[in-house]
Amino acid sequence: MDDLSAHHEAGHALMAIVCGAEVLSVTIDPDRDDGPARHADIQVAWPSERFPERRRRESIVLVALAGPVAEMIHTGEPYHPGFVAEWAADWRVAWEAASTLVPDERRRLAYLEQVTAELYRSLRRDRHWAALAAIVDELSAHETLDGEEVEAIVRQWLD
Repeated sequence: MDDLSAHHEAGHALMAIVCGAEVLSVTIDPDRDDGPARHADIQVAWPSERFPERRRRESIVLVALAGPVAEMIHTGEPYHPGFVAEWAADWRVAWEAASTLVPDERRRLAYLEQVTAELYRSLRRDRHWAALAAIVDELSAHETLDGEEVEAIVRQWLD
């Protein structure tokens, strides 16, 4: 089990629940299909009745960047998520989701940097980090969790 992958995916999963999305599954042992090589995977649903377009895009940005931020906190090394090759897919998702929120690319970069800093502060809070650590523990033990399991873990710490 890759501890960094578990923290990364737990960051995505925690933020998805916090944002009100539906986590379908999260795994640190993804299928080895013909797609791009992955060390882990999360599936998230965005019910349209709960997420008008703007809120959905803002939430996608948060969820995409929460994985890299969780890794930063875990390792104690703050990096710019746009400059780490392993986080390129997450950065691309956040960049695209923010494209209509902040059309100007320079301002979009500043927006994503601000969101990253806010996530860093938020995920370091005791109750958020405890919820994230609990997800990591369950991923370490079982490798794959369904959405109900993730939600139950998070609710223990955040309700």
